[in-house]
Parts: sequence; structure tokens; C-alpha cells
Amino acid sequence: MRIAVVGAGAIGGVLAALLSRAGDDVVVTARGEHGAAIARDGLELSGGWGSFLARVPVVERVEPPVDLIVLATKAHDSAAALSAITGCDGTPVLVVQNGLGGADAARDALPHSPVAIGFALFAASLVVPGHVSVTGPAPLTLAGDAAAIAVALPALRAALPEEVTVTDDVRGAQWTKLLVNQVNALPAITGLSVQQVVAHDGLRRVLARGMVETAVVGRALGVKWAQLGSVGAAQVEELLADDSAHAERLPRSLAARMGDVPNPASTLQSIRRGRSTEIDALNGAVADAAARLHIPTPVNAAMVALVHEVERTGEFLPPAEVLVRVPRGNDPARTD
Repeated sequence: MRIAVVGAGAIGGVLAALLSRAGDDVVVTARGEHGAAIARDGLELSGGWGSFLARVPVVERVEPPVDLIVLATKAHDSAAALSAITGCDGTPVLVVQNGLGGADAARDALPHSPVAIGFALFAASLVVPGHVSVTGPAPLTLAGDAAAIAVALPALRAALPEEVTVTDDVRGAQWTKLLVNQVNALPAITGLSVQQVVAHDGLRRVLARGMVETAVVGRALGVKWAQLGSVGAAQVEELLADDSAHAERLPRSLAARMGDVPNPASTLQSIRRGRSTEIDALNGAVADAAARLHIPTPVNAAMVALVHEVERTGEFLPPAEVLVRVPRGNDPARTD
């Protein structure tokens, strides 16, 4: 199968290398030093799913023939990335991103293409240009258009060492992933790994409060939470139980499943590379939905503001300052 991976960063790079290792004909788009290193030396994979050097061409434009397009850029980069695809309207698209918006951008750019969404729970890092590493092996779940899933599913099951599943609840899966992606903001603000954030009593409580806000907003929207890996409706019920100790179980569980390799999360990786982050499509999506419902989400709003501050200044904030600057507000679990 000929597969184009648009945005071969950490997650996209892992998928490109694994699909190439499985025997697919893979081309990628990648920017700057990372793209130059792949073109020159190949795409190196390491970490939890083994080592492999993928000799994948780096292209500026994706042109037919292509059997599957994997869109793995940041959500806010989707429209620009899709403009580099020519003559492929009708080709199935798999969107593998954090946050909301990428699937809509794909449908706008390629209106005749079936679109599926991939919810990747595995953690990956861009170690140096041309080298990606799986720091936390975990499953991947697909949802969306059946025609796109029919093309992507067999390729991914042949390539990924972990389980690849399918859910018929796109919205539920999106909100469960937004809940999991609460782990992104605090590392980007502090420069700490996810595991370090969760190990810090004060930061873990902030993270748990952000998760509670997300659960409250999802409840108000009538979301039926899809099961993604270890996170689903049961974990959401714990968050909504109005018990702070229960709420902290989810961040503790997520950090424990990441193992000992420090997980910087994708938003911190963007900060370190001097790139704009996807925070508006993560905590920002929660805060925007909450505003429409008149539900207070002070933690999510603060996370957005503080991440943008770090983007502007290039200076991480010490945990003590974060705890002072994140308002506690009213307990969102009590909001009807």
C-alpha cells in the first residue's frame, strides 16, 4: 500500500516508520532540520517498539497514486498541511492528532475523501531531527467513516505491535481523548515531564481539577464517554464523585502506565522546538465549550493562558508560581 504521512513528527514519524517496517510504500512530509535529516539519513525509530531505520522519501507535495493519507500535524496546522496535497480528493484520510478540528479541515480540503480519526494513546518523542522514539507503548483506536477505516485498519494492525481497535462513537472518543490530553499543559508550562507533574502534590491536584472540569463539560454536552485504553466512563464517574482523592486517581494511573521513561507530552515538545502549540485545540476546546454552556472552567482557561505565555517568553514557570496563578474558582463538579 502507498501511504503518505503528512507531518512526520513524533507520532507521525512513529507511524511512518512502523508502516514502512511492515512493508508499505511510505512517503512523508516534514519541515526544517527534521525533514532534512530524514531525507539525508532516513527516519530512525527507537524505544518501546524496537529499532528500525526507515528509508522514506520526504516530499513537498503529496500527489497520486496514494492509497491512504495520514494527517499527523498539529491540529492548527491542518489546513496549511492539506494545501500541499494535490489530486487526491477521494483518497481515504486518517487524522491522528491531539485536539479537535483536524477532521473538519480534512473534509473541507478533500470533500470526496472518507475521513477516519485515530486516537493514539502511545507516547512518542522527537529525540533529535530524524529520530523518533516510542516512550510509552499503548493502543490506538479508530473511529469515523467506515470506508476510511476499511483501508487504514489492516495496515495499522500489520504495523503496530499494540492492539488497534475501532469505536463507533466519534464524539465520545474525542472527549475521552481531550480528558487524557489534560496531561499536556502543565509539562509545557513547567518544563517537567508528565511523571514529574503527577509526582508533585500541588501540580497533580491542578491536573485533576482540569480533568474534573472536562468531565463536567462533557456531562453537560451529553457525551457518552468512549473507552480509550484504560480511560472511559468509569474513570469519568470517579472524576465527578466530588472527591479530590478519587479525582487524582486518573492522573496517577496515566503516569504509572507511562513507565519510567520521562514523557514530555507533545505540547512541551512543541515549546522546546520553538513551535506554536495545539493548546487551543486541547484545553482551549474545553474552555470554549464551557463558555457556550456558561460553565466555569478556571483551570482550563488558565492552562491556555499560561501555555501561550511560555510560548511568547520562552521561560518555564516554577511549580510554586503555577499554583499561585491557577485560580481555584468554584468546584465545577457542583455545577448543574
